[in-house]
Amino acid sequence: MLVRLFKRFLLLLLLAHCPFIARWSNFVVDATIVVVATNVTYQDRIAAFGPRLTDEGLLGYLVSVEMIEANNQKGCSKLKRKAPTEQWIALVERGQCTFIEKVRNMQASGAIAVVVGDNEKNGLITMYATGDTSDVNIPSVFIAQTEYKDLRSSSLKPVEVHLVKDNLLQWPLLDVIIVVILSPTVMMIFIYVLWRIRQRQRRKQDIAPQQVVGNLATKIFFESKRQENEPQECAICLEDYADGDELRILPCKHEFHITCIDSWLTTRKKFCPICKRDICSPTEETPLLSNHEPTP
Repeated sequence: MLVRLFKRFLLLLLLAHCPFIARWSNFVVDATIVVVATNVTYQDRIAAFGPRLTDEGLLGYLVSVEMIEANNQKGCSKLKRKAPTEQWIALVERGQCTFIEKVRNMQASGAIAVVVGDNEKNGLITMYATGDTSDVNIPSVFIAQTEYKDLRSSSLKPVEVHLVKDNLLQWPLLDVIIVVILSPTVMMIFIYVLWRIRQRQRRKQDIAPQQVVGNLATKIFFESKRQENEPQECAICLEDYADGDELRILPCKHEFHITCIDSWLTTRKKFCPICKRDICSPTEETPLLSNHEPTP
């Protein structure tokens, strides 16, 4: 059920955003002829001209034209004799004239639909027509050689049939499009997830662990105790140190406000903002940062 709903959604999306697919789907639509008495089905293809079959399909009596006029089997002229029944569907043979001529002739003869059969080759084709075809008011379909021979032998007398349009969810091209579109999409999503994981891992490598930062030495600043070579301001926030400010001392001996340097090391870079030294790299003086106890 979910697959069918997904296919329907994708089909509507494709037809809405891909005009060439919409135009193609209007021309290549397979349908089925169902013999009502036996429930035998025959595959056919709807013509590119004339009206479409409705969802309910079309019910009528299939009549081979040669039964009405033996010399007009291909339907290349309007019938001079009346069909033996109302609501009849003309079965004509391919050849001698164009598809549109056959349909127009059968429409003028009173048929409600036309079935064109191929007596030479197996395989469905789409019937096309050039010029203005707005005068064609009946649907027409094409059947291959095997189907034509079976229907021709059974329609020497009127046979009730039901022309049914196939569900587009069974459209073979749709499955191809799903694969063609979903495969790159899934691949792109997979690549994006990998990229995000790599970025996250890289970001973790670029920042210092909270525990390491917390083990760095600290001190309380007093202006009276400041030595001549010690800075007066924080290189991160550029504010002067005030008495009582708590400073963090990095392994490189540079000092900063605790709030400033802790945020820098845990969210941006694990390097000293001044000398770019990695605070996580062990040194001779601080082989294990975790061994350093914070100074009072």
